[in-house]
Amino acid sequence: MAARRGEKIDHSTDFHTDRLMLHTLGVGLEQVTQFILNEVPDFAAFETWIIHTAGMPSADSIARINALTHQTALPTSVLAWQTELAAMPDVLSKDDLRHWDEQGFVILHEAVPAQDSAAAAQVIWDTLNAREDDVESWYHGEHANIMVQLFQSPAFDANRRSARIHKAFAQLWQTTDLWVTTDRCGFNVPERPGHSFRGPDLHWDMSLHQPVPFGTQGILYLTDTPPEQGALTLVPGFQHRLNAWMDSLPADADPREQDLHALGSRPIGGKAGDMVIWNQLLPHGSRPNRGTKPRIVQYINMLPSTLPVQEIWR
Repeated sequence: MAARRGEKIDHSTDFHTDRLMLHTLGVGLEQVTQFILNEVPDFAAFETWIIHTAGMPSADSIARINALTHQTALPTSVLAWQTELAAMPDVLSKDDLRHWDEQGFVILHEAVPAQDSAAAAQVIWDTLNAREDDVESWYHGEHANIMVQLFQSPAFDANRRSARIHKAFAQLWQTTDLWVTTDRCGFNVPERPGHSFRGPDLHWDMSLHQPVPFGTQGILYLTDTPPEQGALTLVPGFQHRLNAWMDSLPADADPREQDLHALGSRPIGGKAGDMVIWNQLLPHGSRPNRGTKPRIVQYINMLPSTLPVQEIWR
């Protein structure tokens, strides 16, 4: 709204804090963007919408946001959780971490219990008015476009609270002071005549202007997802090659318009309840589903309290 008024915005200080605040309040960034652009609310209306959409935030959530924005003390319950998380046995082994360093991604097996992944998958089936035993129901409506703008559900929240997921991110970020995202879901149906793959294909979600800060991204498989079933696709190890590759491009070349699959893309399958976490420097995306079932996923990420935001988009 400030940008609409022609005001200068310092994304480097404001954007990340705003992002953490919205995630903690339980609303997705796409939801917020659409509401603000369509309704142009005043603050009171915006506050009412958040509560109506995601419910009243917990006392701990409010206290943690205040600690972030006003440097007040963290509640003892949050400090206790961080202490407990730090003492929890590692969920990523030395081999896992070596693979992360070399390939830029890691698979956390059994990130959530089977009943939790099944419950979240069922919420998506029900919301889309689709059934696993009715193939035609998979293809009606907007949900045939992979990304599902679905954010709020107790089943999704249960997965976001997974101690194993939090511990994995804590190992990668080397801190327990992390904030879980309120992100969307995915429903990627098999290709068939009249319905071809719509993407998103390989891409990056951050600016490629140097230096690119370290960051993570994550996807939780809610059902068994073999590689051919539209699995997440990455270019393993590209975090070590990005700078040299960028330097090799002609000065006027758009890196996002290159054949990123030629860099060595690979589908990463998994079982229901497995989570893939990857370095944000890796090109990533969905792929055509050549399997027999939809790929059903929940996106989950963790972010630290401070994170550089690149002002220049490339």
